Amino acid sequence: MSQSLQETPAEGEMVALEAPTGAEAPPRVLDRLGPESGPILLIVAGLHGNEPMGVVGLERALSRLRAIGAPLSGRVIGLVGNRKALSVGRRFVDHDLNRAWFADRIELLRQTPEPSSPEDRELLELDREIEPLIQQAGGSLFMLDLHTTSGPGPAFSVLEDTLANRAFALNFPVPMVLGFEEEVGGTLSHYLCGRGVTGIGFEAGQHQEPFAAERAEAAVWIALEAAGLLNGDLDELREARQKLELESAELPSIVEVRYRHAISGGDGFRMKPEHRTFQPVERGQKLARDRSGEISSPTEGLLLMPLYQEQGDDGFFVVRPVLPVWLKLSALVRHHRFERFVHLLPGVRKHPERPGAFIVNRRVARFLTLELFHLLGFRRVGPVGRYVVLVRRTYDRS
Repeated sequence: MSQSLQETPAEGEMVALEAPTGAEAPPRVLDRLGPESGPILLIVAGLHGNEPMGVVGLERALSRLRAIGAPLSGRVIGLVGNRKALSVGRRFVDHDLNRAWFADRIELLRQTPEPSSPEDRELLELDREIEPLIQQAGGSLFMLDLHTTSGPGPAFSVLEDTLANRAFALNFPVPMVLGFEEEVGGTLSHYLCGRGVTGIGFEAGQHQEPFAAERAEAAVWIALEAAGLLNGDLDELREARQKLELESAELPSIVEVRYRHAISGGDGFRMKPEHRTFQPVERGQKLARDRSGEISSPTEGLLLMPLYQEQGDDGFFVVRPVLPVWLKLSALVRHHRFERFVHLLPGVRKHPERPGAFIVNRRVARFLTLELFHLLGFRRVGPVGRYVVLVRRTYDRS
């Protein structure tokens, strides 16, 4: 194991964990444990360089796992994402590594002898570690992608809404966020889901919050059991569940993204102070400002990931709670393939060039159109306008 980015505190001690500006980059592979047979759990931390607490939490969990010698029923591999950005404490150096995972782009980079961008080099190194796992796993590859946020708030999970991903995410006693992948493209999670991998992103709290590393570590232990590598008879696993359950007790178990406020570098975007994730917001409530003036929430709901950092193109999100019964109904209609009949609805037609995709005229099919397609396991491709293209997720299996 490599030397930790931050020494593990004594029991009960509160330590402020800071981004290691100017620090030596951690190794790409933190550790590999377990037998070659069985399922594989891939855990990635630090895809954003100003989020070192995921690396700290992952390293602690792997060190403890090796120390206690717990028998594993498969392999766990811990990888570090943007090593260069981690060494300078910035989200990225040239461009966002977690917005660059597009299949055609990756194939092009594989044929590029010497990529000029630091993030492109990081992506290729990660790809060389991940691609063999996809080939070896035969459908039994699980993934946990550890992150933190610039604004304060509790832990939560983000996932592509497939039945397999849901089943995996439900093991984590934190709010589950649906619909994120429709708003943000090129994430590692989205790319791997398209390759048949089961997994989630896990947001462990604010970048510099002392407990962020502890939440990330707790997520690792839960992922080990959820992927079938560990049984539940471990003190570390019980403590991990208790830690996350306590904080999430009063929060909704499932939410869906209803709005994303996109920004660019020239906007002069500034979030108003003291906002936090899962804070209730009203329609018209002033949340931020930019060069054009005040920015208000277009809808009521709960705030998600308010931006309090220099880099990034997501100002904030607004989510709304989803009743758990809708997930059960969704699983039922997907199992019976109700999507075979949606083209009969007013304003809905089959896409002429994309098998299995549909084009929806929202001026005709107004009532709960997107909600219905979400229920059936479809995701939106492109922006919301008069016409919306929806496609079924390839690996939507139970």
